[in-house]
Amino acid sequence: MLYHPGTHLIASLQSKNIAALSTGSNFKLLVDSLIQIYELQKLGEVYHDFSPAGFTAVVCLSESHISMHTWPEYGKINLDIYLSNHERENDGTVQQMYQSFVSFFEATVLDVQILKR
Repeated sequence: MLYHPGTHLIASLQSKNIAALSTGSNFKLLVDSLIQIYELQKLGEVYHDFSPAGFTAVVCLSESHISMHTWPEYGKINLDIYLSNHERENDGTVQQMYQSFVSFFEATVLDVQILKR
């Protein structure tokens, strides 16, 4: 079997949507729906809301992971998506999920890096 590198997208975003940045519950709903839409396999997850606001999320997938950390007080978001191409081609899925997250937070992109690994 030939190895095909997956796509690892790392981004820093800016948003004025403080409600979306403050708690992870609605983000979790989005992630769960995207996992279903793209037929990914969730192995586990951790969501933690900070006091007074902000959240971190890590979703472990059989294809790899999604992680997110928000700082509402600065309007900042750090995002990390990596999907392997082991059993199928997921490069387009990474891009579509990324665009869904940018839209969800009504964010502008400060920096994005895409690695093939």
